[in-house]
Amino acid sequence: MSPTALVPENSVVPPWPYEPSAPKWAPPFDTDKLRFVLERLVGYTPLSVEAIFDDLDTAVGNQTPPPAAATALVERLHGHLRRLSDIAVAHSTHTSPAEIARLIERGRLLRDEPLPSGRQETVGLARRLAFVVADLVEVLIESRSIKDCE
Repeated sequence: MSPTALVPENSVVPPWPYEPSAPKWAPPFDTDKLRFVLERLVGYTPLSVEAIFDDLDTAVGNQTPPPAAATALVERLHGHLRRLSDIAVAHSTHTSPAEIARLIERGRLLRDEPLPSGRQETVGLARRLAFVVADLVEVLIESRSIKDCE
């Protein structure tokens, strides 16, 4: 006896005679890759142009950053520079690709510098990083790759 389905009027409808032609769905990643993607999504923080400008003001403002904050400032500027460089590479519709490439290379050279042990050298590195970050933010805002905080 073949399986049948009932419809509201209690009529018997024969089963569909054709097999589905679509292949069975398989997930695109295994569990380890899916766990990695989940961890990246959970740990994601959106780009905050306002926080970048706050760090730029701390680095090149009228007040020299305190010794305890200088190292943390350099680390935050490294992070800003890395994220902005990724955005610049991902958005290839810039008005000046040569300028973007120059800024990314300058940033890469500064990121590769070891963290200085002295306070003044650390503040100097923070200021050099801040100038590159500021130029990169300006170019990305002009090319509408990121939005200004206003």
